[in-house]
Amino acid sequence: MTPPPGNLYLISAPSGTGKGTLIRGLLEREPNLHLSISHTTRPPRPGEEDGVHYHFVDRAAFLEMVEDGAFLEHAEVFGNLYGTSEAAVRGPLEAGQDILLEIDWQGARQVRRRFPESCSIFILPPSSAALRQRLQGRGQDAREVIERRLGEAAAEVAHYAEYDYLLVNDRLDQALERVLAVVRAYALREAAQAVRLAGLLADLQEA
Repeated sequence: MTPPPGNLYLISAPSGTGKGTLIRGLLEREPNLHLSISHTTRPPRPGEEDGVHYHFVDRAAFLEMVEDGAFLEHAEVFGNLYGTSEAAVRGPLEAGQDILLEIDWQGARQVRRRFPESCSIFILPPSSAALRQRLQGRGQDAREVIERRLGEAAAEVAHYAEYDYLLVNDRLDQALERVLAVVRAYALREAAQAVRLAGLLADLQEA
């Protein structure tokens, strides 16, 4: 018997909002949810591993994949290219696995056109001051890069209305519970449950 398709979740947020930490907590609590690993041309940051955090490729290889139509979506952010392999998303979804994309608003817009039934979540920082403090506290970026990211954050937040859910990451524990609530409630929507519970529904209506 063919399993019902999995759910596709999109999470976006300005850099420094803490979405990476939220996503790690979400994956630990939801065993059927798996993170899709994107391709990027940017160099790895300290502690990042190829095939774990991203598939790190050079610009020529990335553009070749674009020409081959391998990406579900792709975009240029801060001078670097990012893309999501279509095969890495469609295959697991068709097998009944839930997939999570950590994605910017440009990519999320492209994915929603192909997967209008996807669930999209936008994460906000508690304030611009808190965002600045978090970016500075990471100690990974030069001052000019931090200023550029802060400028881009305002442009990213302008697209909040394109998402299904809007959450604030003020306290990590509370934000994680809210994200979990969204994911679990979305999995129980009628369209999905009608497929999963087809046998039960048929049995009950025959009674």
